[in-house]
Amino acid sequence: MPARDFANTRYAPLADINTANVGTLRLAFTFPTGVSRGHEAAPIVVGDAMYIVTPYPNIVYALELSRPGLPVRWKFEPKPEPFAQGVACCDVVNLGLAVADGRVIVNTLDNQTIALNASDGKELWRFRSADPRSGETRTMAPLVVKGRVLIGNDGSAFGVRGWLIALDLTSGKEMWRAYSTGPDREVLIGSDYKPFYAKDRGIDLGVSTWPLGAWKIGGGTVSGWLSFDPDLGLVYYGTANPAPWNAEQRPGDNKFTSGVFARDIVTGHARWFYQVSAHDQFHYEASNEHVLVDLELPGGTRKTLLHPDRNGYLYVFDRLTGEVLSATPFVRITTSAGVDLRTGELRYAPEKLPRANIVVRGICPSSAGGKNWQPSAWSPGTRLLYIPHQNLCQDEEVMATSFIAGTPYMGAIIKMKPGPGPGRGLVTAWDPVAKRAAWTVNEDFPVWSGALATAGDLVFYGTMDGWFKAVDAKSGKLLWQFKTQSGIVGQPIAYRGPDGKEYIAVLSGVG
Repeated sequence: MPARDFANTRYAPLADINTANVGTLRLAFTFPTGVSRGHEAAPIVVGDAMYIVTPYPNIVYALELSRPGLPVRWKFEPKPEPFAQGVACCDVVNLGLAVADGRVIVNTLDNQTIALNASDGKELWRFRSADPRSGETRTMAPLVVKGRVLIGNDGSAFGVRGWLIALDLTSGKEMWRAYSTGPDREVLIGSDYKPFYAKDRGIDLGVSTWPLGAWKIGGGTVSGWLSFDPDLGLVYYGTANPAPWNAEQRPGDNKFTSGVFARDIVTGHARWFYQVSAHDQFHYEASNEHVLVDLELPGGTRKTLLHPDRNGYLYVFDRLTGEVLSATPFVRITTSAGVDLRTGELRYAPEKLPRANIVVRGICPSSAGGKNWQPSAWSPGTRLLYIPHQNLCQDEEVMATSFIAGTPYMGAIIKMKPGPGPGRGLVTAWDPVAKRAAWTVNEDFPVWSGALATAGDLVFYGTMDGWFKAVDAKSGKLLWQFKTQSGIVGQPIAYRGPDGKEYIAVLSGVG
């Protein structure tokens, strides 16, 4: 899986490459994918094979790690519909594939999920959820848990109704589907649903918190990262923003968008939900990663979920109950004045709420978030979360818009600009117990790559101008850098090769 473990830590317990010798790191091999556009996936290594998926047209390669030159063992071309490129909101990217039980699972931009034989690349089954002409696409990385392939959809900016689906790993048949909006029976909310806060309780909130019928075109897609706790049997994920972007057209909290779900992996039934940004005004979503760690907090050890949200707060949840234990800004925030831990409410700043025919200036963070999709990494050694993110603000004006299937459903004009302070990109080492940054590195451009933490006390990440870097996990000191031929928006990994040596790998390529 792209994050290496179900907890989404992106931590590699390898220390052959460490702070003492990383300065001698040298290029071992390169492989041209033959595809342009943004390469956001993580390579996955299983045995002596490295599996790679490209952005559209979503070609899958299996490379032979045990042979000189890393020849291609097999190549699979799914041939997705070209039309899907025109309705992809944010480049034609793919966040990665999954490998489990001798199968490679890949999502394609035109809403297909395909299972391949890991040894020879032959197709075993494929599942398609929608025609991309509806505005729906698929870029997220699947997660395989207990014989189930979990997938979500993209397209909130097109008014696509969000869902999470579980497919049977063997056959590809749908086992359950949980919508993000609509009546409880379709959101899979029943008697075992017990949210911590009163604001998230009630009957059919996925209908009653919307104008009449608006939930059907209300967004809340599931395009980000999935986590799983095997002891609790719960899968955790975030839902995207409500549609349209113009919040004046959708009065109400707009459940269950821009929030965090915990669901039973077997039944799909919701155990708890927390709406991070009720009536999301700034298109922040809650799709960023959820990192599962146990923390020593006042009162004892807590099973927690760390969520650096686009609204600029680092949330520490009790992952059993959904209680917010802390919510602390990790970037400059002008859109809100904090989170009320008693009620769970985000306190919006009235002067920054977008309004029709008025340009509201100095909205921080921007709609790209204090942090976007790019996943952070957790080190059990330093007890720090390493967050790649950006320093961007915006001016915004909203206006009336109408829904036409397959076209943008937004109603907003946004002009992003650099935030105050040095650099438009940052890597922040965050202490979730002390609720503060241990150190921060500033970069000229938004840091759009994922982070990797290793047992060698290193953190790896890439930059938009093509540098792949290693810094000291304890101090942030730059220890090594390598210039690639394109910007890096991929997710670095560490693995032990068939020769017994540790390697670091990353995809390079900006679309």
